[in-house]
Amino acid sequence: MWTLIDSPVGELRLVAHDGAITAIDFMPADYAKGRVLGDRSDSDPLLLECARQLAEYFKGDRTIFDLPLAPSGTAFQTRVWEQLQQIEYGTTASYGQIAGRLSLTGHGARAVGLANGRNPIPIVIPCHRVVGADGSLTGYAGGLDRKTTLLGLESGVLF
Repeated sequence: MWTLIDSPVGELRLVAHDGAITAIDFMPADYAKGRVLGDRSDSDPLLLECARQLAEYFKGDRTIFDLPLAPSGTAFQTRVWEQLQQIEYGTTASYGQIAGRLSLTGHGARAVGLANGRNPIPIVIPCHRVVGADGSLTGYAGGLDRKTTLLGLESGVLF
């Protein structure tokens, strides 16, 4: 099931299945074509709770999400997404730092970047907090303007 909400980074589609959030899509979500959505439900308790927590986050009143999550991905992607959830609100980590935490060498940062880009639950699994080795804002599936907005919100400086 799914619903749509407005946010400071544009319209978001919240998707849940079997009692867990499975996706948050930046609309229009051309990249998510073919994803199983189910029926639209604007009154589902889990989707309403997700919307409430996101609204609190966007107001600056929430720094940690408390939602059941079930992102679909490979074992490696799941390991990366677990690391993303360890990056604290208002801070960033580089692709290389995450690769190091996973004991990856060689092209580990590139592999982390690819997994980061496939994160189906952005914002809640904070892939926007990952930056280049020099602190630069690198690619973001939702676009660099959204990444800038999210990081600005967390640092207290909305652009």
